[in-house]
Amino acid sequence: MAEKFKEQAVIICQHNISYGIYSMWLKTEQVAGHAKPGQFLSVYCRDGGRLLPRPISICEIDKEDKSIRIVYRVAGKGTEEMSRMNTGESLDIVGPLGNGFPLKKKKSFLVGGGIGIPPLLQLAKELDCEKQIVLGYRDSLFLHKEFLKQGSVYVATEDGSYGTEGNVLDAIRENGLEAEIIYACGPMPMLRAVKAYAKERGVECWVSLEERMACGIGACLGCVCQSRERDNHTNVNNKRICKEGPVFRAEEVEF
Repeated sequence: MAEKFKEQAVIICQHNISYGIYSMWLKTEQVAGHAKPGQFLSVYCRDGGRLLPRPISICEIDKEDKSIRIVYRVAGKGTEEMSRMNTGESLDIVGPLGNGFPLKKKKSFLVGGGIGIPPLLQLAKELDCEKQIVLGYRDSLFLHKEFLKQGSVYVATEDGSYGTEGNVLDAIRENGLEAEIIYACGPMPMLRAVKAYAKERGVECWVSLEERMACGIGACLGCVCQSRERDNHTNVNNKRICKEGPVFRAEEVEF
């Protein structure tokens, strides 16, 4: 079982990088040294009225500096509270949690949509292979320049303001891209489409499922998804996204 730690992380810096989207670097004592691409943190609010933590994917890891970057969208009172915090303030976190992406030396697609884009940045940095990075946005871009340093980047926007007009699969087809393995993170409709695309072409595919999580350690069963195999913990055909995931081989789960 992977090690996880609870600690007070100190905010190094925070910036608003797009409408409602914030980038925060956190100084940690233990978490950064054990984190892997695709894992997440449970971040606790200061407001005692909000007991459940916010699960937020890890965007970048700096093991030398013992720091972690998270990029999150303001989606409720907890993340709104986080967005108002400043350098030097601290947050209670638990992590790293979940299972990350496997690092394989195959010609790869990294396919991200919306707030599913940030978890792919550290993956792009650690993969030692030919990388084709396909990013889908509604309109305004974020993290685009960081990804340009890691491989060939192709963008799709719903309004056609940048790159291909449409979705990530439209960008793949328009540019005639091919790969041996797909890593994907984003909204469920996008993941379903990517899973079907990979199955049709016989391409290995790994997906990161985003789901509302409570305990973050697999105890509460609040984030299960259907699976092909029987789960040893529940004895039914379920997988706990926070424990067995959030990354799964696409054909192992139904979503």
